[in-house]
Amino acid sequence: MAAITMRLPVPRKVVGPSAPRGGEKHLVAPGDTITTDTGYMRGHGTYVEEEKLIASVAGAVERVNKLVCVKALKTRYNGEVGDIVVGRITEVQQKRWKVETNSRLDSVLLLSSMNLPGGELRRRSAEDELAMRDYLQEGDLISAEVQSVFSDGAVSLHTRSLKYGKVSCSKALSLGPILLQLTCVRPFGWIFKKEALE
Repeated sequence: MAAITMRLPVPRKVVGPSAPRGGEKHLVAPGDTITTDTGYMRGHGTYVEEEKLIASVAGAVERVNKLVCVKALKTRYNGEVGDIVVGRITEVQQKRWKVETNSRLDSVLLLSSMNLPGGELRRRSAEDELAMRDYLQEGDLISAEVQSVFSDGAVSLHTRSLKYGKVSCSKALSLGPILLQLTCVRPFGWIFKKEALE
């Protein structure tokens, strides 16, 4: 079997001890040397070979103190409590909706975890269960907050606030988790105008 050699047109930058922690991101490909300094600990997406820290996945180098890891460019969403997500209803089940949020497993929105039309606060009844398709049906876009994360990685959502619920725009932009940053801004500051999506 013949060996294949791949070269990039521009050499990659090597992360040194003075690399910025939260600023610009350095991208690496599998096999790229991240650093030759032995003072760093290897994290996810890296391995040590001949006293060099080498990337095992393509992605952005992240450094926390002396821990260096590579966050893969192509990953699935891993939910955390408090995250605000936009998802699409894929299935209506008994007392719950299945929601596609680009995570490993489908997310779940329980009937008891949403506001009823009109903002009524009451116990959910059998009539509410029969009218679930009137509230949300397959293909609807919703905004919701992550209520809990199960041990297998599945996410439970809720829409109990007036700022969450059915999204009325007709197009959505799918972004990989590496492109998102955790910030303390008000919800929906990141929604694009409809013209920008066309």
